[in-house]
Amino acid sequence: MSVEEKMDSSRRQLLLATSVAGGAAAAATAVPFVASLTPSERAKAAGAPVEADVSKLAPGEMMTVEWRGKPVWILRRTEEMLASLPKLDDRVADPHSDKSEQPEYAKNETRSIKPEYLIAVGICTHLGCSPSAKFATGEESGLGADWLGGFLCPCHGSTFDLAARVFKSKPAPTNLVIPPHKYLTDTTILIGEDGTA
Repeated sequence: MSVEEKMDSSRRQLLLATSVAGGAAAAATAVPFVASLTPSERAKAAGAPVEADVSKLAPGEMMTVEWRGKPVWILRRTEEMLASLPKLDDRVADPHSDKSEQPEYAKNETRSIKPEYLIAVGICTHLGCSPSAKFATGEESGLGADWLGGFLCPCHGSTFDLAARVFKSKPAPTNLVIPPHKYLTDTTILIGEDGTA
């Protein structure tokens, strides 16, 4: 074997060894990087569906649960509350949620699977403020004699009825969002999953 062949062979071995070492270093660096792209357990939990037990929720009462960092209202409506909804169809901007992305089971007058329960994200669709419950009716509500109950966003004055439908000529462009949900039992609701996806 000539000197040139020995040098060529040594260069190949050096090149091969360097390539292997470089490849191992790249893999060692890539593993933590790729692992960092997967969601953490905390992030997974934040986006996970949430169960809500409504067995102790009396008619006319509302509870709030957190899903994906957002407040989700669960209102158990009374017969009177439900009876007020058809009276407001001509005063709300989108009576059957046709103009906004909503689950199919929200495209009705009560915007719910079971009329008794309203499940809505408690964030105004205008600028993301949090509306407050205004269940008192008439003059007692401070919103006028014709107020039949609902929600008021104090930031810019958007009002929503007891189906979370926005009234006409208000800053909020759409009804409050109905999150995906389903009933696991008569009194247990899973918020964040509805089985349609």
